[in-house]
Formats: sequence, C-alpha cells, structure tokens
Amino acid sequence: MAHLVVLKGPNPGQQISLSKAKQILGRHPDCDIVLDLGSVSRQHAQIIEANGQYFVEDLNSRNGTYVNGVLIQGRQQLNDNDRLKICDVLFSFRNPVVEPEPVELPGTVTAVFEDDDVGRPPSTITSTLDVKSSSIGLRVSVNPEVKLQAVLEISRNLSTALGLEPVLRKILDSLFIIFVQADRGFVVLQDAGTGRLVPRAVKHRRAGAEDTVRISRTICRQVMETKQAVLSADAASDERFDSSQSIADVRIRSMMCAPLLDSEGRALGVLQIDTLDQRSRFTQEDLDVLAAVAGQAAFAVEAAQLHEAAIEKRELERDLELAFRVQKSFLPAGQPEIPGYRFFDFYEPAKAIGGDYYDYIRLPNDRLAVVLADVAGKGVPAALLMAKLSAEARVALATCPKPGEAISQLNNVFSEVLQDRFITMVACVLDPARHEVLLVNAGHMPPFLRRHQGQVWPVGEDAAGVVLGAVPGFEYEEFRVPLERGDCLVVFTDGISEAMNDAGELYGLERLRGQLSVQVSSVAALGDALLEDVTEFVGQRAQSDDMCLLCFGREG
Repeated sequence: MAHLVVLKGPNPGQQISLSKAKQILGRHPDCDIVLDLGSVSRQHAQIIEANGQYFVEDLNSRNGTYVNGVLIQGRQQLNDNDRLKICDVLFSFRNPVVEPEPVELPGTVTAVFEDDDVGRPPSTITSTLDVKSSSIGLRVSVNPEVKLQAVLEISRNLSTALGLEPVLRKILDSLFIIFVQADRGFVVLQDAGTGRLVPRAVKHRRAGAEDTVRISRTICRQVMETKQAVLSADAASDERFDSSQSIADVRIRSMMCAPLLDSEGRALGVLQIDTLDQRSRFTQEDLDVLAAVAGQAAFAVEAAQLHEAAIEKRELERDLELAFRVQKSFLPAGQPEIPGYRFFDFYEPAKAIGGDYYDYIRLPNDRLAVVLADVAGKGVPAALLMAKLSAEARVALATCPKPGEAISQLNNVFSEVLQDRFITMVACVLDPARHEVLLVNAGHMPPFLRRHQGQVWPVGEDAAGVVLGAVPGFEYEEFRVPLERGDCLVVFTDGISEAMNDAGELYGLERLRGQLSVQVSSVAALGDALLEDVTEFVGQRAQSDDMCLLCFGREG
C-alpha cells in the first residue's frame, strides 16, 4: 500500500499509510495528517487516490507544496520515491509493488497468493452469475431437493455462530455437504484497513492434503470487482487460467468462485471451491447454489465482523475508562486553601484521555506552585508524557530554590525523552506573604493578569523561554508579578483560545481578553463566565482539543 515516509521533520522514519481516497495534510487537528508547525497552513495540501494512482494538490497554502524541489501548480501525480516537501517537513512517497507472501492459517496450512495471470489477455470463463441480484434468493427450479435442504441447513448453522472463525469453519463444512465432489474450499477476506486480501479459512476433503495452498489473487480481485460468481468446468484447460501455477500444480479440473457482498453491496472477499474429479465437474446449477450460499455466508461474515468489532470497542472503552481514572488521579483532588486567595480550575480532554496538565504543589516557606502545561498531541502518548511530567515537576519545584532553575531541570529531563513531541508550560510560584508571583514560561501562551479595576493584559511575554525538551541546557528567566487586592492571574491552554465554531472561526485571544475584563464578583465567577462564553461561541461543534483553565488571585 502507498505510504509516506518522514525524511525530515517530526519523528523521522515514521511511515504514514495512505489508506483513504483523499487525505488532507495541515496544521488543523481535524486534518488526516496533522503537521503541527506554525508555517503550515490549516489545510495545506491533499493526496488523492484514483484508480491506483496518487496525486498531490496544494490547497492555496501560504508557503506552497513542493514535489522533487519544484513548486506545484494545481494537481500533480506522485510516483514511487518522489520527494514531497511541505514547509520544513520532507516526505518520501512510496508505492512499491507488493510481493506475494505466505499467510499462516490455524493449524498447519499455509496460504500463498500468486498473481498468476498478470499481463495475459482476458479470455472466456465457462459461466458467470451476477451475485448482486441472485444472492438474495435461490432459483429452486434448477436445483435438486437435497441441495435446497443443504442451503437451509447452512442458514441454521450460521445463525448459531458469532465469532468470525467459527462462522468461516461452518461455511466450509456446509459447502462440503452441499457439493460432494468438492476437494478443497477456502474463504478469502479483504482487510478493511489495508485493502489486502487475507486467506482466513481453508478446508480439504482428503486427509494428508498438501500443507501449502496457492490462491490466485487475480481471480479473487476479478470476482470482487465485477461482483460476479465464476465457473470453470475445466480450469486446467480454460484460457482464462492458462499457465496458472496455483491451478496447474494441483491439477484442478473444475472450480467455482463467488463474491461475499455485505448488506450495502460491498465486496468483503470471496468463497471458492474446486475439484479434481473430471467426472463430477461443477455445473451452472452448482454456480447458482454457490451464489445463494455466498449471499447467506456474507451476511454471517458481516455480522461476525460487527460482533467482534463491538467486543473490541467495549474492551477499548473499558481500557480508556481505566486510563481516564488513572490520569485523573494525577490531577489535584481539590483547590488549595490559602487565606486571602481564591482558586478556580477546569479540565476537559478532547478524547477519553488527554495531554493537558495542571497542578498545585506546596513548596517550602508556605509558597504554592500553580502549574499548567500542554503536551503536543492527544490520546494515550500525550497522556503518558503528562504522567511523567506530573512526577518530574513535583520533584524539580520542591528541590530547586528558584522556579527558573526547576524548569531548566525539567527541560534537561525531557530533552532526553521527547522525540517528535514537545511540551509548553507555565509555572507560577505564589508567595502569599509577599503577595507576589514568580512566573516562568516555557514556550506557552502568556497568562493574562486582570487588575481589580478590570484592565487585562498578558504578562511575561519578554521572559518567555523555549518549549520543554527543545534546547538542552536552556536557562529560563523569572518574571515577577505583584498582586494587589482583587487582582487575578488567568492561565489557559490553546483548547480555550482556539476553540472553533461551526463557521470555522476561532474564539481568539482578543475575545478571551475582552471577556476577562467583564465585571465579576469572584475568581470562580470569572472562570465560569469565560467557560460559558466559550461554550456559547462553539455551539454544537465537537471539541477538537484538550481544554484547561486556571484562575487564581487575591480577594478584593
């Protein structure tokens, strides 16, 4: 399958599968391939697949899209080993020819796909049957009564099986009852994620049959694409299968192959049986029966796949629920109580678990560290980094005499850990005796200071340092913020400032700043009013990033 390999940029060597018909690259979290760089446009470019060929198209980006060092105009085809450059990120486009490889099936059977008739001119198959119409019902008039009874039996058998493997075994067992001349049968399914054909079940009638089963990939593809069942009364001499190694090696004299179509008419895979008995070759009537069986088998396979997907989803939900509880245990259980000061906090991950982090850390001399951080990315990787950050931050702030030294120590720790990610962080060390805050900023948006009169402005912009993990040995500056009665500091992640509505508009820092200037009665009222305004702005649009908000200050 075609994919991109990162040559330069975050996580060099990473392979990105191009499994969709269209994939958008850009800075916005909703893009299929997210490039979290400021120079990348929100929707920068897209890669399109059409009939096995791939094209790249620039989406009116600010800095353009390059293929092999040349700025593209409109849509351009991608070939194997082309270099695709978007700002500072360089990819290699790969679309290699997939070589046949053996697939181990349960037991001792190995299945091998072979492209046996590639490059040969098309020729005639003995008979075909359009499964799209015939799989729903069986034309009873052309089939013996015993075969009709067998078809009813397969319906009863499949209705009792839930798992995919038992369903596939019952399908083949029933086929061998229906077609007494069959020597071999197999089921091939298409992987939904990669599009690869995967042999999932094989059955031999004779004991001691060969351990390796060769399957024609070309025949399977043709049956799935045309959605027609095919019959060859004498496959070894049929021109369509001329020189086919997978047929000639086992001297197959007759074969039938039918597509497995789901409830929406999409091909899930194929069902094939074949025989060595020249005296009992398959007939048109047999093909009609197989088409009817394939229709029922396809519904059973689809139901089994949905059943297994539901089980996997429930297991994943249980794992995520446990991970959420564990992650929540790293966050403060409540707000600190300091005479003359009030605190407000809010945290809402975009997924079950997230990468935003905040904490209240008690320090010597009755000081308190109020910490907020944002780990780049979402989900499990970001949550694991957040857990490490929680532990390391407590140690660094508790052992270093100055907050700038503590953040420098954290930076050195994560310089050895972070590869394709980064962490922004703000640490505010409150000294209630002096009524002042020592603020250290590691690449995060500056907090807003709200004076008791209602004026609001960002603080510590000039003292902001680099993100954690980017530059080993970096020394962070401290910024002193005196707090008068009624003053309040507001620290937040970009899930607040970059919240987006249905029109694609961002909430923005200016609106946030204006909302903070509104007259309120307390720190909690300030935080509630801001969150209410963000919620009203976003409307029904789903949350795309983790949201974290901290407000703390002196009582008025």
